[in-house]
Amino acid sequence: MKKFRVGLIGCGVISDKYLATSQVFDMIDMVACASLDWEESSRKAAAYGIPKVCTPEEIIRDPDIDCVLNLTIPAVHAQITLAALEAGKHVYSEKPFVTDLEDGKHILALAKEKGLYVGNAPDTFLGGRIQTCRKLIDQGVIGKPTGVAAFVPTRGVERHHPNPDFYYQPGGGPLFDLGPYYLTAMIALLGPVQRVCGMAKKTLNERLIESQPRGGEKIPVDVDTHVNALLAFDNGVQGSLMTSFDVWDSQTPRLEIYGEQGTLCIADPDPTDGINIFGGQVLYKTRETARWVYRPRVPNLEHWQVAENTHNFNEDTRGIGLVDLAYAVKNQRPARASGEMAQHVCEIMFGILKSSKTGQFSEIESRCDIPAPLPVDFPWSE
Repeated sequence: MKKFRVGLIGCGVISDKYLATSQVFDMIDMVACASLDWEESSRKAAAYGIPKVCTPEEIIRDPDIDCVLNLTIPAVHAQITLAALEAGKHVYSEKPFVTDLEDGKHILALAKEKGLYVGNAPDTFLGGRIQTCRKLIDQGVIGKPTGVAAFVPTRGVERHHPNPDFYYQPGGGPLFDLGPYYLTAMIALLGPVQRVCGMAKKTLNERLIESQPRGGEKIPVDVDTHVNALLAFDNGVQGSLMTSFDVWDSQTPRLEIYGEQGTLCIADPDPTDGINIFGGQVLYKTRETARWVYRPRVPNLEHWQVAENTHNFNEDTRGIGLVDLAYAVKNQRPARASGEMAQHVCEIMFGILKSSKTGQFSEIESRCDIPAPLPVDFPWSE
């Protein structure tokens, strides 16, 4: 089997998850890493057995590298991706896809012109939990979907992240940081979105870092930190989404999908969890078991049925989208975590923020296909 030779650009906190996943699958050969911090790159290379530490430019120019794994900050995602495509390389990038929709259009056009693949996080929808939801929907357990609701209440990242600055700059904020997990899952389950409206606000002008080594330092906030949205899907499903960095605690379920014959529910006991993780329970009720009952502050889940999860990837397998892209290149099939879906998600998010300023619906021009379900025996089925 010919391995997919990957060069990593961006060796920050998130890279550990990708590097750990890459070591599990024989298809991926992580051959080089680079970042603006040479010492950081060297530490990652030593920890994960990466043979070469170099500059980003050297990775992009290296003719033996098939794909660039772009884990840079959002502000330079497009710059790195475009440079890699120009050099004839496939690209898999962290979310968000771009911070400017025109960059996204340029990336997709260039990839098509050169016959290259572009993939993008999040890939958590390939995990066991969302794939279980997909199976239940496809089997008609809740009937024809009619609605979806997602809630993402958090207090931001400055309590745990050592360098949270970019989360409060353009390309960050709760919508662009956490929204892609939920919007991608919705699209993977229900299809593309037709139009959106939104309300958004910035609650604080600065945030206090509580993590080390910068505890006590204040950083400016240049993005909205509490966002509400309504979504109209092509298939008639109506949805709502709330994302926030301004909520101390919550008991709302993270995602619910409503159908003519039942409800799917992802309800995490830990409010910091959501569908930005791969595993966890999928609860459901059908017409026969649904009853309105008094709900105390702590949700009573004993009346719900727990769906059987027969899928893989219930642990943190961030980077499985890259593995899927590698097999997509090999077998000349569409990648599941595709650039087209990522661009659609970005246009939805930009549309929500535009609507919050204009007070009008934003029409969504882009479309994407619903990705194929992930086989339960992936990647052995490839």
